[in-house]
Amino acid sequence: MRIYLDHAATTPLLPGAGEAWQVAARTVGNASATHSWGREARRITEESRERIAAALGAHSGEVVFTSGATEADNLAVLGMAEARRQADPQLNRVLISAVEHPAVRLGAAELAARGFEVTELPVDSQGLLRLGVLSDALRRNPKGIALLSCLWVNNEMGAIAPIPEIAALADSYGIPLHSDAVQAVGLPSITFAAATLPGLSGLSISAHKIGGPMGIGALLIRRDAPIVPLTYGGGQERRIRSGTVPVALIAAFAAALDEVVLKRELQYESLRQLRNTLSDGLTALGANVIGPAHPNHQAPHILYAIFPGVSAETLLMLLDQAGIAASAGSACSAGVIQPSETLLAMGYTPQDALSGVRFSLGWTNTPTDITTLLQLLPDLLTRASSV
Repeated sequence: MRIYLDHAATTPLLPGAGEAWQVAARTVGNASATHSWGREARRITEESRERIAAALGAHSGEVVFTSGATEADNLAVLGMAEARRQADPQLNRVLISAVEHPAVRLGAAELAARGFEVTELPVDSQGLLRLGVLSDALRRNPKGIALLSCLWVNNEMGAIAPIPEIAALADSYGIPLHSDAVQAVGLPSITFAAATLPGLSGLSISAHKIGGPMGIGALLIRRDAPIVPLTYGGGQERRIRSGTVPVALIAAFAAALDEVVLKRELQYESLRQLRNTLSDGLTALGANVIGPAHPNHQAPHILYAIFPGVSAETLLMLLDQAGIAASAGSACSAGVIQPSETLLAMGYTPQDALSGVRFSLGWTNTPTDITTLLQLLPDLLTRASSV
């Protein structure tokens, strides 16, 4: 028996994406070359770019390919903030939410080392950014703010940030908003359309979180948004991200996104039902399920539960031995699980944060997976609490 419940870490490759990769990988030619082989590689790349843009309500010229979401986050946070400060030295403040992915949080730390003033905005007990606090921070000195960055869906708790409201606030002050949307692509409401979210200037996405291959992602960036590159070379990708484009990975990325968008409504409801069943079952076992109570603020594929008196590290080991993949919703450094900074920001104790497990669902999961997990958990919890 093998049950994969760690889709928020990476999702198994969709068959269509694998087939698209195999076809494109047989194409010979550098997409920057002018001969017929290069033009064929460029055709595949640009058609894929157009499909990705269409799926997310963007213009094809707004899609900049990267090696993944970490690079996209770094490029957005450092590149946009630096570009704004170069245009106006007074723009030296950056605002981020307190529950950002490390790619944003540590990118902001690098900006602080370069002389920027970085402010982490608090979240409430459900992991949601407090709009009143954001409004106050923007109103205090809007002319000094270079960038605002807010995670669309929290990768640990699954809390869906009120991005439309945040984008509207940012737009009212003329401040660019970047959002890491890696876990949000499956939401029916996600869009990069300027008419819908005029304040949203940058959006980071990743292929391997939606059934595409590892090693490819994108930063969707408005064509008029100021940004400077982090790397230099041949000037590919609007001179924002130089480097030979990985044609086969891009083709597979587009194929995965096509399938996700096609099935998004149905998959959303299916995952929501699975999550509700799992939540009810874990609550009956004494677990404390964390996250927004309202379904409009809770992603359907992520569930985080605290098991009082149980070491998450031990429980995860026992789950793995039973053939079930899950994760601690916490950072891992040198093999040592650290308390989740997201949980700490939400007001939980370090002990709570070391007793939490994230279960994340995806296209491979069935009701039987949830039933089997809930049948095995009582014994595993007993064994974990006795260690």
